[in-house]
Amino acid sequence: MKTLANPKDKQEILARLDRISPASQRQWGSMTVAEMVCHLNDALVIAMGEKQAGSASTWFSRSIFKWAGLWFPTQWPHGVRTVPECDAKKLGTRPAEMESDLGMLRESFARFTRRPREYELQAHPMFGLMTEREWMRWGYLHTDHHLRQFGA
Repeated sequence: MKTLANPKDKQEILARLDRISPASQRQWGSMTVAEMVCHLNDALVIAMGEKQAGSASTWFSRSIFKWAGLWFPTQWPHGVRTVPECDAKKLGTRPAEMESDLGMLRESFARFTRRPREYELQAHPMFGLMTEREWMRWGYLHTDHHLRQFGA
């Protein structure tokens, strides 16, 4: 199973980030590619405790949904709503300039995956408390999901 704890999987994600551009077209959903870059960054900085997000966690999302989302061998479904703090049309970061936004995402990605960790893992807004193993699996799956959304 792919995870950001695996250097090969991490490099795969970084190479795919190189393939997106302002011209990248979504395959589903309503985010623009610039909003997706900000969404990915917001999710990482929330995980690292640098941005606060409200909880949308329920018993179902912390147990069955989390287990299925992290370990069931299928791609994530389209259309699952994010928390407002990760939505550029609500409380999330609004896109500025694609290259600088991508630079911020790459820097957050590097800090999120660096060991030893320089931050305290926070509770996921939907999945609740997660182990480092779960966070690294989530990080791969979340980024993969949105890169596929834009054909990368």
